[in-house]
Amino acid sequence: MSRGLQDVRVGIIGLGYVGLPLAVAFSEHFPTIGFDINGARIAQLQDADDQTLEVSTQELRDASQLTFTNQLAQLKEANVYIVTVPTPITSSNQPDLSPLVKASEAIAKVLSEGDVVIFESTVYPGATEEICIPTLEAHSTLRFNQDFYAGYSPERINPGDKDHRVVDILKVTSGSTPEIGEFVDSLYKKVIVAGTHKASSIKVAEAAKVIENTQRDLNIALVNELAIIFNKLGIDTEEVLEAAGTKWNFLPFRPGLVGGHCIGVDPYYLTHKAQSIGYHPQVILAGRRINDNMGKYVVTCLVKAMIRQKLQVVDANILILGMTFKENCPDLRNTRVVDVCKALKEYDVNVDIYDPRADSAQAKHEYGLDLIEQPVPATYDAVILAVAHKEFVALGRAQVRDYLKPDGLLYDLKYIFDKGDVDLRL
Repeated sequence: MSRGLQDVRVGIIGLGYVGLPLAVAFSEHFPTIGFDINGARIAQLQDADDQTLEVSTQELRDASQLTFTNQLAQLKEANVYIVTVPTPITSSNQPDLSPLVKASEAIAKVLSEGDVVIFESTVYPGATEEICIPTLEAHSTLRFNQDFYAGYSPERINPGDKDHRVVDILKVTSGSTPEIGEFVDSLYKKVIVAGTHKASSIKVAEAAKVIENTQRDLNIALVNELAIIFNKLGIDTEEVLEAAGTKWNFLPFRPGLVGGHCIGVDPYYLTHKAQSIGYHPQVILAGRRINDNMGKYVVTCLVKAMIRQKLQVVDANILILGMTFKENCPDLRNTRVVDVCKALKEYDVNVDIYDPRADSAQAKHEYGLDLIEQPVPATYDAVILAVAHKEFVALGRAQVRDYLKPDGLLYDLKYIFDKGDVDLRL
């Protein structure tokens, strides 16, 4: 059976950082329905307001083929469903597939014969065919690869990056049959300017995604461990990395807090699957342990420096600049700045957090943390530069130091300022 693109009607399930830009991109070529269970989010998008700041008001207004809904029945108009819901981890670092299962159950209710369901959410190899497909079959009257088909094309988006948007990043594609593989690949080729790479199977595509961020996680863990070693040796880590970086094949990773919806999460999906088949990963989990403990390490270094400076630790006033998981975006998902806050409060210090990009209500809801509207000059015993927002870079060293008491300490986690302008660096 020949399958073309002429009658494609796309339904995007999940309109967050991944789904919304994808929906806008697809709507330039196909009628597209954006679906999300969050009614407030739908109302904002219908008013051309994207709180994630990934899509501009003008882009939403120009998307004439794009409609938004939280009514499942309206999704039935689609014949290609693309699932972009989050795949987080539990408090015990186990995969939480409940959003993916719920999305699959919902799609099953509107699925028709001949439809294709493409998953973009990051999972372990095998999850699409072991979890999602059986869910679609169980909640519909249709049979896989006879009545409906599946594909997997792992999300590739970099929140806050306006130079590398979804259409500018090469896309891996796959399908449940050779014909569907061709169809999925041609579908994304229509949208992704950078092109596509067709994998031989869904499992290969799943594995490719999960190791992208596992590799980055391990590289950052390595430089985090190097930073700990060099700190004990009294050597500046940035100077060492700059010297080593003069060789053409040295990778330019820097130490820091590892959060977000990908790097700090995806490796646990792979290790979970590995353990389920009897293999216990050592290198991957060692990297995770190092990165998960960096918040506590940062605070330990600060407290030692305060003691050397003869600053009182208990009841000290500490300012943290930045709460999002990365610079220049409002994304608070899995931010490891909360680890710094938690470790600081164990020393009975007073912590203020200032982040002009983050949403105060979300910070309170997700983490129980209050954000201040503006730091007060000459108030703090220490300032921790945790996120390299453009706003903090623009402040400059002198204005950031104005927040400090005369003998206060400036701790730069992001190498925003020169070594001589700060008191501590990773």
